[in-house]
Amino acid sequence: QVQLVESGGGLVQAGGSLRLSCAASGGTFSNYAMGWFRQAPGKEREFVAAISRGGTRYYVDSVKGRFTISRDNAKNTVYLQMNSLKPEDTAVYYCAACQATIWDTRAAFFDYWGQGTQVTVSS
Repeated sequence: QVQLVESGGGLVQAGGSLRLSCAASGGTFSNYAMGWFRQAPGKEREFVAAISRGGTRYYVDSVKGRFTISRDNAKNTVYLQMNSLKPEDTAVYYCAACQATIWDTRAAFFDYWGQGTQVTVSS
């Protein structure tokens, strides 16, 4: 059983930056693809970014060029660096782990989820 704990959320002005972290425990971190999802009030949870075991990165179009996902297997941690933040990035951000060897960025492929961290971008 993998436990995921996010941190780094907060309130930031538009144009600012935040770095989210997700610490994993209870499993072999390098065996998992990792992802970030977000859910804004009244909206469905959506994919934001993912990184494979080998380091291949995937992004939703709306964050390409602004967000960067990375992982540190020695620290069992995945990061989401968010730059040039916009008010529409406001959401609860969730970290997730996928143990499947064949997967895509749909939430159904991710087996373990963190509790979420709030990101609020003011205009």
